[in-house]
Amino acid sequence: MDEGHDETTAAAASDLIAPTPRTTLRRLAGRGSYDRAVVHAILDEALVCHVAFAREGQPFVVPMIYARDGDALYLHGSTGNRTLRALAAGAEACLTVTLIDGLVLARSAFHHSVNYRSVVLYGTGTEVTDEAEREQAIRALIEHVARGRWDDIRRPSGQEMLRTLVVRLPINEASAKLRSGPPLDDEDDYALPIWAGVVPLRLTAGAAEKDSRVAAGIDAPAYVARYSRPAPKP
Repeated sequence: MDEGHDETTAAAASDLIAPTPRTTLRRLAGRGSYDRAVVHAILDEALVCHVAFAREGQPFVVPMIYARDGDALYLHGSTGNRTLRALAAGAEACLTVTLIDGLVLARSAFHHSVNYRSVVLYGTGTEVTDEAEREQAIRALIEHVARGRWDDIRRPSGQEMLRTLVVRLPINEASAKLRSGPPLDDEDDYALPIWAGVVPLRLTAGAAEKDSRVAAGIDAPAYVARYSRPAPKP
């Protein structure tokens, strides 16, 4: 047996998130991806996720800031946060993230669309109680918002950490779905005298607005002055 080939095959398999009945795409399946790197890249670029869960028969969908660290997503908030308390108690969650890259304007109403990158993740949350992991999760959240910020700020106090609930969701049941490119019209419609194409969209940062109580002589750090998403690689 060729052990080198075996190792290569195992490595390739580990780069994929195994599809499940819930994550297997059926509609436009060709746009789907189970590539772990694709899923991670979308999660790393986006800022806000939507977390769905049910409690006593009532569905909820809540927007939240999150962060990825390895193969886990972290959510945090007040210890009284209803969403986090439900997830920490074992409620099944569905988490989604979407990035819109462009408006696809077709010749027909039917074929208008958007270019996008999205992730859907299913899982059961776990409350993070280990203090080292809790601090690492808070650091990941701060760095997800602004890479480089953690080294500049005051760390959370013990009292602040007591008032914070951190929940971990594993990234082991997830899929990505993506669309790119021009409109796909019916063949007969290409001859119509109608403009068609894509209006690209992207998230851009405006000029940083300094808090009036920042001490004199303190300038905006580079990660603020040149803020972008996705953040530059370290």
